[in-house]
Amino acid sequence: MKRPVLGSLLLSSTDPERLSAWYAAALDPGETSDLNGYRLLKFGEFYLFIDSRADISDKNPEPGRVILNFDVEDARAVAARMAQAGTRWLAELEERDGSLFATAIDPDGNYVQIIQLSGEHLA
Repeated sequence: MKRPVLGSLLLSSTDPERLSAWYAAALDPGETSDLNGYRLLKFGEFYLFIDSRADISDKNPEPGRVILNFDVEDARAVAARMAQAGTRWLAELEERDGSLFATAIDPDGNYVQIIQLSGEHLA
């Protein structure tokens, strides 16, 4: 039997167009589309769905509960792209034992981390 694969995540927003536009501008997905009203962004083999819901607030009250981690090849370039998209930072780009990490805050208050692991860390 094939094991389960985590293939997507649904982010709900009171303003899904704004949130989708930020992810597209900040992180340059390989694909963006609209699927029956869901905004769909593809990052590698992972899909990020963005939709609206009436039972949520404008800002995430507990953003540390779930952090979206994006593995990147050039964290400095991605951080610069994110800054151009108007990103607010929880933790600006920093080196930790040869790897680079930064934590952004998306327009809904969710935490989004970019990670560039060092060759030593990957080994």
